[in-house]
Amino acid sequence: MMELIFWIFVFILSLILLIKGADWFVESSEKIALALKISPFIVGVTIVALGTSLPELASSIAATIKGQTEIVGANIVGSNIANVLLIVGLSAIVAQILIVRRSLIDVDLPLLSSTTVLFLFTMADKKIVRGEGVLLLFGFLVYLLYTIFQRKEEILTPELVEILPEGTTIQVLPSRVERRREEAKKGPEKLTLKVFAFLVVGLLSLIIGSNYIIDSVVEIAKILKIVPALISITAIAVGTSLPELVVSVRAASQKKYEISLGNIFGSNVFNALVVAGIPAVIRPLMVDTLTFSIGLPFLIVTTLLFVISGISRRIHRWEGSMYLLIYLLFLAKLFNLF
Repeated sequence: MMELIFWIFVFILSLILLIKGADWFVESSEKIALALKISPFIVGVTIVALGTSLPELASSIAATIKGQTEIVGANIVGSNIANVLLIVGLSAIVAQILIVRRSLIDVDLPLLSSTTVLFLFTMADKKIVRGEGVLLLFGFLVYLLYTIFQRKEEILTPELVEILPEGTTIQVLPSRVERRREEAKKGPEKLTLKVFAFLVVGLLSLIIGSNYIIDSVVEIAKILKIVPALISITAIAVGTSLPELVVSVRAASQKKYEISLGNIFGSNVFNALVVAGIPAVIRPLMVDTLTFSIGLPFLIVTTLLFVISGISRRIHRWEGSMYLLIYLLFLAKLFNLF
């Protein structure tokens, strides 16, 4: 019993290191990039976009290096399901209604759908080999280049007119990319030793946290006599999705629908393409039976529900409640409760 408590403590501490390390690393990287006069827009679609998915990437690379490759697929599938069902569900309940912009329907929904199909295709034989990893990374490169060269004006000058229910008001606020652009106009922030110190501390926290979170998962699984993927698809997936949860729910409460939903789109695309792609290039990834038989079907249903809700241009509170109920069903099926 004491051994189990010890490893649970290690797991929680490692998760905190992962999340805080990612935050420190991204904040410092942003400041350094802007000080070097790199375009705030480029900073936004690269460093900032990377930020919320950095815990998933770090833990997946660590799992691959340690030979626990089945954790990677479980982490990605569990995280992407949690992003939609748990985070969008909670955001819709908090905001009462989420408004989906036309640009998200025309561009982001098709990109998310095609990315999910590509990811599912690579997992169809219960493994992701090096060639498929390269294919996923190439897909992300295409996505990134499209965002940089085709959507620059759209992102920097968001449309101000939304379809809203009668009597509803919306506060249109600049995205983080725009805020960085405004900050850049004031002049680059002076680089200090503190900025580089936090960059190093953030990187070390990511390395240490990702290393011990995998060790703790393996040990907890041994003690409880369950497969590590079960912990990965639930505890790690939800834990590493906490940055997205905080950003999206806070944005939803302030009626910043674009940030709340855009954060989920970007995170799910990054998870499916990069968090799977980089580890697969290092070593072939195995997909365990639990993830394949339960996780993938729920990921398909989750994506379809998200697309249908997006096309309607509104995600109501009742839909958010339905998302949460489906997530509880997902957890119940994982733990074989019925």
